[in-house]
Amino acid sequence: MKYFLLVCLFMSGVSAVAQVGSIRGTVKTSDGAPAEFVSVGLKGTRKGAQSNSKGEFEIRNLQPGAYTVVISNIGLETKEIEAQVNAGEVTTLPLITLQENARELNQIVIQGAGEKYTTDRVSSSLRLASSLLETPQNIQVVTTEMLKDQQVISMSDGLIRNVSGAVRQEHWGDMYANIVARGSQIQAFRNGFNVVNSYWGPLTEDMSFVDHIEFVKGPAGFMLSGGDPSGLYNVVTKKPTGVTKGEASITTGSFGLLRTTLDLDGKLRTDGKLLYRLNLSAQNKDSYRANEYNDRYVVAPVIAYDLDDKTKLTLEYNYQRANMSNVGSFYIFSQQGFAAFPADYTTLPAGTPGTKIDDHSFYVNLQHSLNDDWKITGQVSKFIYQQVGHSMWPSVVNQDGTFVRNIGIWDAYSNMTMAQVFVNGEVQTGAVRHRILSGLDIAGKDYMADWGQSHDLDTPDKPFDPANPDLGMPATGYPKFDRETPLEERAQAAGGLQDQRYTSVYLQDELSFIENRIRFTVAGRYTQLQQSAWGAAPDKAKHFTPRVGLSASLTSQLAAYALYDQAFIPQTGIMANGGKVQPITGNNMELGLKKDWQGGWNTTLSVYRILKNNELVADPTDPTSGRSIEMGRKRAQGVEFDLRGTIVPGLNLVANYAYTDSRVIEVADGVTYPEEGSIVPGFAKHTINAWLNYKFRNGVLKDIGLSAGVTYLGDRATYWEASPDPDKELENYLKVDGGLFWEKEKLKVTLNVFNLLDEYLYSGSYESWMTDADGNPSPMYSYQAEAPRNARFSITYKF
Repeated sequence: MKYFLLVCLFMSGVSAVAQVGSIRGTVKTSDGAPAEFVSVGLKGTRKGAQSNSKGEFEIRNLQPGAYTVVISNIGLETKEIEAQVNAGEVTTLPLITLQENARELNQIVIQGAGEKYTTDRVSSSLRLASSLLETPQNIQVVTTEMLKDQQVISMSDGLIRNVSGAVRQEHWGDMYANIVARGSQIQAFRNGFNVVNSYWGPLTEDMSFVDHIEFVKGPAGFMLSGGDPSGLYNVVTKKPTGVTKGEASITTGSFGLLRTTLDLDGKLRTDGKLLYRLNLSAQNKDSYRANEYNDRYVVAPVIAYDLDDKTKLTLEYNYQRANMSNVGSFYIFSQQGFAAFPADYTTLPAGTPGTKIDDHSFYVNLQHSLNDDWKITGQVSKFIYQQVGHSMWPSVVNQDGTFVRNIGIWDAYSNMTMAQVFVNGEVQTGAVRHRILSGLDIAGKDYMADWGQSHDLDTPDKPFDPANPDLGMPATGYPKFDRETPLEERAQAAGGLQDQRYTSVYLQDELSFIENRIRFTVAGRYTQLQQSAWGAAPDKAKHFTPRVGLSASLTSQLAAYALYDQAFIPQTGIMANGGKVQPITGNNMELGLKKDWQGGWNTTLSVYRILKNNELVADPTDPTSGRSIEMGRKRAQGVEFDLRGTIVPGLNLVANYAYTDSRVIEVADGVTYPEEGSIVPGFAKHTINAWLNYKFRNGVLKDIGLSAGVTYLGDRATYWEASPDPDKELENYLKVDGGLFWEKEKLKVTLNVFNLLDEYLYSGSYESWMTDADGNPSPMYSYQAEAPRNARFSITYKF
């Protein structure tokens, strides 16, 4: 590390003798409003910039001389302005005025964005100032246009097809996302906050209030609090745009789906200093299985206020209400193997009490520009999750395959308070630009759950027969659990109390050399945390995680990068040997190539190797005890390729491939399972996805479009235990989708058919630990089937 720093200092000193200049300017519309997202470039060079929310832009590191500045945007007439750059000086251009007003410009930007599946930058909540092309990491963004074209309505609804290597396991329907990539479950973030407070969360976000989702591949511990070295996804919610507009939609489809959404965006003051955004949604949805339902309701208001030209305050609230059937009903159990029963098979009796969830999140965000080069951001969030619910699992498995269904209580409460403050800025030392990022993260998280009460639906002499299912009134009736006792007391008795506190500081410097052709990043984060769970005494840990990255522009549209990063991940549990729980530490090494192609599409190719230490797994000698062991060391390595964007006018494409190999390479002393060299559960070795969307631009089919998608998972691993019978492993997975749409001006009509081939799609695991009434082993297979062929039809109107 010290040699890297010495090299940087040396290069900074040498380059200081060179003197360069820059060009600044401001772009406004004809009504005096700032013009955002306007492209500004220098004719005959690869230099350029994009105007910010204030219409301002700056092009730096310019050699002295005469330049032609080109101002352009989709649907606008290109303007050219001559400018002279002098050594060590800033050339400020006269005010640039576009002929369009703010509303017209926004419509042009929206219409242009609708033709593309690409973006050049991530949200400010990721804290990165560089473009995606220049960032030394594989980051994929699922845009608003992708979500709409694919009719994605929640975080767990086929969204991961847009990202290489991502798979979903043990999903409980639409309750949690639980996304796995690069050999581990990736962390869930919202607006830059880590919203994970237990293995089972958070509640999947309804897409009505989501703008886009950012998938950060590989190490994320430095950028955003704690994070798994496999990566994270950051859900970015909708914010006011400053333009008065709206959108309403209605969607209907198979299995009783009826959904409506409303998106209102506008000004509360005519001067544009006080803005609002309001998103509403209501959904009723049944299932392809009997007695299941999932109704969702959303209210998400946002207020943004410009206190002055340099300070902006944003207040936001997201509320989600979920009324679901018993979440354990998604499991199918069989001693015969996977896919033993039809996809619509269920063990859930009619009238079984369901699960109700109230999910609240509050945000306060304050941004202040100290000057043209430095900005400070502070934000605070509060997440409150309340659940009154039930799950279901066999309590006794007989040797003949019959079993006793058991309803378990699952009441839970989660309370998270998180705060962040960070500074972004730039410093010029000669020809070297330094992009500085420094900040502080603080969080307190509490989770409690009562899963200590249960009720058998069947009797030992009359168990449930999966070959002849009876979904009528259970022999023992429905459960009546104690909910008079406060949840905290019940959770403590059940061992369901968890808490976590951490404070973290970090510093990063991205040094740019040779007119930004080479970028070297050096960073570090120091974290202190305290946590406890499962009735154990609090654990404390401290750790420093370094980060080193290198990005080089081989051409103006091609960049290569290398990255080394470490992660520090808190984990909770009670050790079977009575020892102390250690945090997970991980190392990641990654190499990649990024290419922006002419016409509006890009590709990313990356290879990686991840090592993880100290990860806990359930005690294999007694998986239901709640006690854990340290597995040893895991290694995940692979290759990922992503392509997205407009290939030719009218044709938008997302395609990706991932090869993943995740194994246990060392086991701790005394560990008998898993064995060294065994595959880590929960991934697919080969993952292939594609989605294309084509709109006819001329002729009799003008304004009509076609959509098609495919997902293939090869050499899948179960999500818990591998089957002891090689003939009863998970089969390869193939899903094909297709659709039609018609879009003209403000109206769009979409019809998609999912699982066109009506394949039996499922994921599952072997459960060796199940026993019969006498305690003898009686293993079963558990799996969750996906929907057979189904359709969605939606009408969207913009106003």
